[in-house]
Amino acid sequence: MAPESDVATAEARGSKDLHDDTTKQDVSTGIVIPTLVEGEMPTTTKWEIWSWYAYYIGSNGLALFNFGPTAFQNLLDQAASKDTGLLHFAGRARDINSIVLLANGLSFALQAILFLIIGAYADFGTGRRWILLVWSIISYGVGFGWLGVQDPSKWQTATGLYIVGLIGYQMTLTYWTAAFPSLARNTPQLRDVALQYESGEITQQEMDRKDEVERSRLSNVAFYIQSIGEVVILAMIVGIMFGVKVDKSVANNNRGLSVLIAFATACWLILSIPWFILEKERPGMKVPDHLNMVTVGFWQLWRALGQVWQLKQSLIYLVGYFLLGDSLNTTVTVIATLQNQVVSYETLTLTYLLIVGIAAQAIGIGAFLAHPEAIQPQCQIHVQRSHGLYYALRWLGYDWQLD
Repeated sequence: MAPESDVATAEARGSKDLHDDTTKQDVSTGIVIPTLVEGEMPTTTKWEIWSWYAYYIGSNGLALFNFGPTAFQNLLDQAASKDTGLLHFAGRARDINSIVLLANGLSFALQAILFLIIGAYADFGTGRRWILLVWSIISYGVGFGWLGVQDPSKWQTATGLYIVGLIGYQMTLTYWTAAFPSLARNTPQLRDVALQYESGEITQQEMDRKDEVERSRLSNVAFYIQSIGEVVILAMIVGIMFGVKVDKSVANNNRGLSVLIAFATACWLILSIPWFILEKERPGMKVPDHLNMVTVGFWQLWRALGQVWQLKQSLIYLVGYFLLGDSLNTTVTVIATLQNQVVSYETLTLTYLLIVGIAAQAIGIGAFLAHPEAIQPQCQIHVQRSHGLYYALRWLGYDWQLD
């Protein structure tokens, strides 16, 4: 356990307002807009926001989350014994669905380990952008790697690509999302709000409300633009599939899946470049002197475990969130697995289904955005003033307010 003096120092660092003047904000009432570093942050520009949107369009999941699993399951189906439908995997003969679910579980287990080790980079120091870059490159490699995996005899290689691909997709999405709070809170709009608060024109609650609305607006617009962009990419994929003649033979369908994944990966690569160029450096919190980037994550988790029992509603929410998240991931995997079997892995049919689903998603979000009064703040949980729990939840990906 950290010495009390060090803990107090770490907490004090997190208790400063937007302009690092503790006399300007009554921290006894809690942190409303916590800063991640001392000093002035660069103002978020319009082009920086659009480059952030563009990365999300590219990182739409088509390559590694949608069609990667389809290609994997397709090769398993062709490689399995025609008599039993089984393959030898993880020590014994298993059916295709069992292999897919086991590989999926292994992927999530590895993700959990990685987030325990490097999760703190999302909030501390300057490593977040570099982790995003590294995992993006790994993901590009996996996506293009599918071009060499088109034969059922390579199903073991496909298993590796599937597992690493899921990890890469989740890692990139997580560290892309981690840029969001700092990006939103340094827009000109929220800079003006901070000045209004300092001059006494608005209350702390009004500033908090405006902060929530701005973050919700950026998040919803990003989701809408990503949906539109994904439909455009899928429409282009349909043309490519006709060019590959995926409906002529099983071999062509295998090739079509690999080409599709590579094309979606190429779109991701191209659309991510502006973000890597235009993102301004906004350092995260300083790591306490007695810790490093690996141990600070465990330190946060330890402090949270020691304090969460005093926050029973937050504990119930966390347990429910993890259970629902795990259920959702499993349900999506099972549905996709069954859907692939129903349509016999026909690439065009799967693409049409995705177009319908994503188009409906875009229409729904567009209708929501068409009414400004409908843009409500993100769900916010008020907890007691406990800095250790706050930073642990930030490390786990939550962005909550302290009371």
